[in-house]
Amino acid sequence: MIVLISGPSGSGKTTVARSLSAKLNLNYVSAGELFRQVAKSMGKDILDLNLEAEKDFSIDKEIDRKIFERALRGNVVIESHIVGWLLRDLSDVSVYLWAPVEERARRISIRDNLPYKEALEKVIAREDSHGSRFWKYYGVDFSDLSAYDLTLNTFGLTADKVVEIILQYIRSKNSFVDLPTAFKS
Repeated sequence: MIVLISGPSGSGKTTVARSLSAKLNLNYVSAGELFRQVAKSMGKDILDLNLEAEKDFSIDKEIDRKIFERALRGNVVIESHIVGWLLRDLSDVSVYLWAPVEERARRISIRDNLPYKEALEKVIAREDSHGSRFWKYYGVDFSDLSAYDLTLNTFGLTADKVVEIILQYIRSKNSFVDLPTAFKS
């Protein structure tokens, strides 16, 4: 089984993907973590590497290659901003999580211990960078959600509730899937 979780920064995709992978007993892969590793190895922060990636497609291409190779092995939950588009033909389930930008900035402010205004500026700058890169390199309009089976506004929901909704969707879509016994009923 291949489950894809996409969404903008602060939407809850990492938290949800980790929890979902544990509940489904699947491996977990994060494009964001791969990207952060690349940034760290280059001595850059993630926003600087995003800006550099706007000019150098090889950065995204390397991350994409790693994700694609991992997806081919199956039994994985993969989260990334654009994975729903990249692997739409390989996935069993593709989910897009979102929340209003103010809520996402609030979450990032808490997570990264940043002033709210700074978190909001970073969220907006990152989305601008992603939007231009995804269009330039992939021809994907970030606002086009047609590649996803399920879209979900995470505002006001706990991560556990979001995972529960996704599990219900997986059960309803794939009754043939061998889910862990605890999640079959």
